[in-house]
Amino acid sequence: MLLLSNTCNYGIRAALYVASKNDQQFVPIRQIAEGLNISFHFLTKILQTLTQKHIMSSYRGPNGGVTLAKPADVITIFDIIEAIDGLKLFEDCIIGLPGCGNSKPCPFHENWKAVREDLKNTFRNSTLADLSIQINDFGLRITEP
Repeated sequence: MLLLSNTCNYGIRAALYVASKNDQQFVPIRQIAEGLNISFHFLTKILQTLTQKHIMSSYRGPNGGVTLAKPADVITIFDIIEAIDGLKLFEDCIIGLPGCGNSKPCPFHENWKAVREDLKNTFRNSTLADLSIQINDFGLRITEP
């Protein structure tokens, strides 16, 4: 079961890729697409969304590409999820019941409420800077083998 859409997963991976390339001012979109094995055109649409939400900045031209719009230590995974998927993951019923809440809970409500808050806190406390350090220092992967 995927909690985040493929679009969101790719957006997170692309942002981490850019953050981990701290030696490059603008990272070419084609380089990101090839590095992550993501369709160039699909990735371009994702990066447009992240640019519109002020998470990424883009530059056209021979030295163009994308870069982070803010320092990597202030961009969280939560920011990217909010920009692409919205906050439904942190608001909706896990089994899809409309109106599920404290007054009319589903059987999973209390457990999901706690997990949902833990996820939200984890994503809010995970910055691109922290994760890109782990990628670079420990060789953690952000693409399929």
